[in-house]
Parts: sequence; C-alpha cells; structure tokens
Amino acid sequence: MVGRTRQPFVGLAFSAGIGIIVADYFPSVSLPVLAVAVIGLIGALLFPFTPLFFAVVAASFFCLHSTRLCHAPSQALADAAGTTARPVSVIGTVVTEPKVESNGVAVFLLQLHRAKISDEAFSGKATVVVRWRRLPAISDQLALFGTLQPIEPPRNPGEFDMRSYLARRGVNRTLIVRYTENGQILRSGSEFSVRRAATRSRQWMQRTLSRGIEDSPDAIGLICGTTLGLRHQTRDDIEEPFQQTGTLHLFAVAGLHVGIVAWLLWTAATVLRLSCKMATAMIIPLLFFYAAITGLHTASVRAAIMSAILLGGIFFDRKVFSLNSLASAAFLILLWDSNELFSSGFQLSFAVVAAIILFAEPVFKRFRRIATSDPFLPGVLVSPARRALTNAGSAIVGAASVSLAAWLGSLPLIYWYFHLITPVSLVANLVIVPIAYFVLALAMLSLIVAPISTGLSVVFNNANWLLSRAILALVHLFAGLPASHIYLQRFTETRPPIAITVLDEGTGAAAHVRANGHDWLIDCGGGRSYERTLKSFLHSRGVNRLDGLLLTHGDAEHIGAAVDTVVDFEPRQIYDNPLEVRSTVQRRLRESLRAAGKWPRHLVRGDRLVLGPDVNAEILYPTSDLRCGIRFAGVRR
Repeated sequence: MVGRTRQPFVGLAFSAGIGIIVADYFPSVSLPVLAVAVIGLIGALLFPFTPLFFAVVAASFFCLHSTRLCHAPSQALADAAGTTARPVSVIGTVVTEPKVESNGVAVFLLQLHRAKISDEAFSGKATVVVRWRRLPAISDQLALFGTLQPIEPPRNPGEFDMRSYLARRGVNRTLIVRYTENGQILRSGSEFSVRRAATRSRQWMQRTLSRGIEDSPDAIGLICGTTLGLRHQTRDDIEEPFQQTGTLHLFAVAGLHVGIVAWLLWTAATVLRLSCKMATAMIIPLLFFYAAITGLHTASVRAAIMSAILLGGIFFDRKVFSLNSLASAAFLILLWDSNELFSSGFQLSFAVVAAIILFAEPVFKRFRRIATSDPFLPGVLVSPARRALTNAGSAIVGAASVSLAAWLGSLPLIYWYFHLITPVSLVANLVIVPIAYFVLALAMLSLIVAPISTGLSVVFNNANWLLSRAILALVHLFAGLPASHIYLQRFTETRPPIAITVLDEGTGAAAHVRANGHDWLIDCGGGRSYERTLKSFLHSRGVNRLDGLLLTHGDAEHIGAAVDTVVDFEPRQIYDNPLEVRSTVQRRLRESLRAAGKWPRHLVRGDRLVLGPDVNAEILYPTSDLRCGIRFAGVRR
C-alpha cells in the first residue's frame, strides 16, 4: 500500500489531475472558489497530508487551469483578430526551432511582443504559427508583415486535428508571410540562451553522428532519432513499421536514453575521482540540458526529473521510491503546463512507466521459477552450464516482464489515439530494444570521442550503421508477420450496415463504401495528401484490407495515391479505368500492378458488383462499345 507520508506525490498528482479535468469542462475562476482555496490552504498547512490538503491541491489546479483557459494571451489575440483573415505587422521572438517543409517554407512558433492588426494595436505575449520562406534561428527577434488567420480544422474524419493540438499549447492563429522580403531579422536574440545552446549542440551532434555514413539517410534517421529524438527527420514509411510493432518509443528520448547518459556521466565522474555529492551536483543539470537538446518533450523531461530525484536521494542520503518519483515528475510538469494532461505524449509516457513500476516485478516473480533451478538443490551441485542457463533465463524473463507491463500500460492509449493494437510488440521489444541500447551507447561514445579523434568517431558511426540496418530489417520483418498489428475502429463510433463517406480531396476524389462489413474504395485522391487524409481515415475506421478498389479516372488528383493504397491495403479486387493509357500516373500504376502480378479488371454497362451481403452496385456507364472511363453510378440493395 502506498503510504501517504512516504509517497505523498502520488496523491498530489491525482488531485492535480482531478482539478484540471474538472476545470477543462467547467472553466471558472470566481471569488468564492478562490476564497475556498485560500481557507483550505490555511487548514492544509496546519494539518498536512490529509484529505483537506489534497482537496486544496485539486482546487488550486482547478483555478490554475481555468485561468489559463479563460485569460490566455492567445484568446485575447483571437478576440482582437476576429474570425477572418486580416493583415498584420508583428514583432516577436522565435521560440521553437524552425522546420523546413518540402516546398522550402519554414514553420515555427513566434511569441509576439507587439502587433498591429489592420489599424489596431495589440500588446500581449500571444504565440502564433509562422510560415515564412526564410530560416531564422531560435530566439531571433523578427519583424514580419503578413496575413493572420485562424488555424483550419481537419477536413476529413480520422485526420490529425492540428488546430486542437496547437490550441492546447496556447496557439490558435497562423501568420502567413507570403514573400521573403516581408520580414526581417532585427537581431539574433540572447533570450532563451539555454535553448539556443541546446539547439546548436543538437545540430553539432547530428553532424557528428552522420559523419562517414552520409549515404544512408535511413540509418542516420534511426541513429539521430534514437539518440536525439529527431522524429521529424525520419520518413513516414520508415517510422510506420516502428509504430506497428510497438517500438516507436525508441524515437522518444525517455528513461533508457537518460539512464545511459547518467551512467556515462557517473562513469566519467568516477574516473575523475569526484565524490558522490559532487558527481550528483554535476550530473543533474547536465541531464536537464540533455532533455533540452532533445526538445524538452514530456518523456525526456519526465525521465530527467525522475533521475534528478533519484540522484537527489543519494545527495541527501534518503531512500527514493519509484512511484513517488514518477508522480512528482507528473506534478511538476502539470504545474508548469496543465494542458499537458491532455496530450497523448504525457499520457503514454506516464502510463507506461507506471505500469512497469506496478506490474513488472509481480510478473517477474510469478514466472521466474520457470527459469530458476531447483531451490532445494545446493549451489555447489549446480553445473556452470546450468547456472549460465539460469542467469540467461532470468534475464529473458525480466525483460519479458518489463515488455509485458509496458504493453499493458500503453494498450488502451495506443488503441484510442492510433486505432491500433500491436500483439507483436511483446516479442519485437525483446529483440529490438537490446540492439537499440547498443545503438544509443555507440552514439554516445561517438559524441564523446569526436573532439579528440574524428577517425574513431567514424568507426563508432559505422558500427552503428550496421546495428541500425539490423533494427530496420527486424522491424520490417515483425511488421510483416500475420496479425502483427491490427487497426480497430473506436468502440464509441457506430458501424452502420451501409455507409458511404466521401472525403474532401479538393479537385480530386476518394469515397469509402462500407457494406455489411465489407470495405470498398472508389478512387483514392492525390499522393501528397494520402498519409494525412485517406490512410488516416481508413485506419480510423479499422480497415486493414480493402475488399475492392475502383479507379474511375486517370489523373493524379483521383488516382495519385493508388500505388500506396494497393501496397498498404492489398485490395482483393481492382477495377481500373478502361481508357487508353495517357496519364503518367495511370501508366506508372499499371506498371506497378503488372510487376506485382496483379491484373485489374474493367467494367461496362450492365455489370454488377457485389459490395457485400445484399448490397450490389450496377454499372450504368460506359457502354461495351465505348472506350472511356467508368463511374460509380449507384448502389442497389
């Protein structure tokens, strides 16, 4: 049982979460609420660690979150700007590292110092998303002129809701700077010096880890992603198998990464013969700097705080409890930003670690006897081979216990957010995580020796290249196994017997037909939006394989994503446009199908398609003597 006085942060974190959730649904900060909080606080100081104390914490976080919702600078900016696009001149500071899109536009967050919306002045530290064809650095101060407009909501079901995501971070407007000359860098800022130093350190580390293996972008992406948490530099087709095998956490800098860094720093302190307290005082700020280098994501901050508390126990000669350390990290993060409670990263990070703390040891104790020798057998009679086998079995059981606990902790959230269940992750993590440990260790060694010996750093990088290729091969192997991953529709969503969903593909088209449990797709939209729209939608509907794919046109806006759709969803039947091949996209599709040994069929007037039990489609056009495109004309039941 968790003692209230021995692990007080467990109760504090739960109380904070309750207060934040209530405030999110009923945001209100009034004089009676503040009075109750103050009176309760006085009583809590007199009688600490009582239900009254936890009630005061809940009330305090209720007020904190309500204030952030009702009096946020972003809301004041939204009120001043209105609901339409308006011209604006702003001066502000870059607060995130810019990301350059494929079209050359840099995207970053800018904290405003002052702004002029049309002819009205606005002052307040609101934050906006900026799109500009120039690459500033973090903490630079900019003067920009552009169009301020609301962030668009998702256009299709299952599409990532960027507007809600940014709103949780206090951002609800986009500033589009159309021309490069409509902005200038006023000065390279000295603000956020820690972040600026962290950004420069990350860029140096990335160059160092890429040295000698520049011709292997996939391996570089895996190494930098594992070491520095640079997921945005990994291609989607490389990242997806990690998600499907439950190993995507390798790209989230967390306990494993921070633990290795702490171990290396402790080893260095030992070599330098530093005392325990001096080593602790050196390591803790360096761990937080490493968290800053990796982007200050929730998982890395949580791991840094837990490590700091653990090392603080050594410093103050106090016993540290894992669950209390985890709860204290959650409490401090929520105190800094209460909206983190609603982010998938926060929930996954803390749910997985909590599950490991609570369930890994009981599972290990239950299954350890499978690998151990007879407890009544004297140790002198156990052969070396049997002892080695027992040690290896105990290590495997221990790793399997951690993997099972982590899978159970993440299962509900992975299903809810990604519509995905990954049974293969239990085995995949056992095989891949130990290799990833050596990838991370070699990367750290490469960074340590790089200032001394470039050649030795390249040797470590090439060794890492080999391990990275092995990880990529294993991940694709596990992801390709039957039933390794299953996409499921949320249980809260209805499944009508017959449903037709027409996706918003602009000038193109894509329509999903579900007929009594059978899934058909009519066209598939353009290739640029495939990952964001069609693929996300089909996964959100629990589609793992299509029963049929109908292609009615030959242009890129209708069938540009056909090749990817065929690879990802393996339709059992494919019906192509019977027109003569004139489109480059259509020609490439037919060549791809021919190479895969798939031969699409053509339809003419009078043909019938069985879409599902009691659901048929009759083709009305074209006639058999006319060679032109077909169109889906009707559904009859």
